[in-house]
Amino acid sequence: MSATDPAASIKTPIINGLSVDVEDWFQVGAFETVIDRNDWDSLKTRVESNVDRIIDLFAQSGVKATFFTLGWVAERHPALIRRIADAGHEVASHGYDHARVFTFDRSGFAADIRKARTILEDASGQSITGYRAPSFSIDPRNLWAFEELAEQGYIYSSSVAPITHDHYGWREAPRFAFKPVSWSQMIEIPVTTAMLGAKRLAAGGGGFFRVLPYAFSRWAIRQVNARDERPAVFYFHPWEIDPDQPRVPDAPLRSKLRHYTGLDQMAGKLRDLTGEFAWGRMDAVAKIEARRAQPFFVDKPAKDIAA
Repeated sequence: MSATDPAASIKTPIINGLSVDVEDWFQVGAFETVIDRNDWDSLKTRVESNVDRIIDLFAQSGVKATFFTLGWVAERHPALIRRIADAGHEVASHGYDHARVFTFDRSGFAADIRKARTILEDASGQSITGYRAPSFSIDPRNLWAFEELAEQGYIYSSSVAPITHDHYGWREAPRFAFKPVSWSQMIEIPVTTAMLGAKRLAAGGGGFFRVLPYAFSRWAIRQVNARDERPAVFYFHPWEIDPDQPRVPDAPLRSKLRHYTGLDQMAGKLRDLTGEFAWGRMDAVAKIEARRAQPFFVDKPAKDIAA
């Protein structure tokens, strides 16, 4: 190929990480103060039909993804987990029952992720090597969680939102993949943020994707791919494509606005997103990002943490 060949300037598209946080409509953080965990088994589950719709949507778009799944869901719907795996997607851990990491001590967290992993591996037939904390709840309060994940043999985590938010966030964390533990090759792959001047903006999916115009997500992913030359990490939940899900009248108004806005448009926006950009499983992204991940060790004194 000559230097003047137009094809020489064509870059291979960056493969972005596509992920689904598999939990049911009554298991979300927005409703944790009004729906008791003890009542979950008495509520009508919708996760199976919603995930089946997502599997079909991904098949139509020709993309593979990672399904960060609660052990609680896999325990009750093992055939669904097998369908995810049989369709070529990665099954990864979302913990057992969506308890945020900062609600555990280290031994409790260790037991939670060990229990979830056993259930998921039995159901999927896959080795579980990835983890995402419920509500991105690894932050400066519980950085020992990275050490526990590394000790249990996880290859990657995607548990950090490097922003300031009223429910979660670790603003000082790197925007892109980093190694949090000095003695391990495990990497953390934060959910995507974009830059507007000096301000970080959440741009990795979920409620931001539902509520904001699609053009915002297009701009953010293009910025990360073109300017930063890094993959975007995008996530959503099965209940977000389900406008007919039950309503929770006792939930705070702010939670209801966040949870229900844009549900009827979500599936269409996802089709646009999966058609416009290149997407793949998080374990594939992790293999590539492992070569670029910078040390940001949390198992050392603050003065020794890399910038």
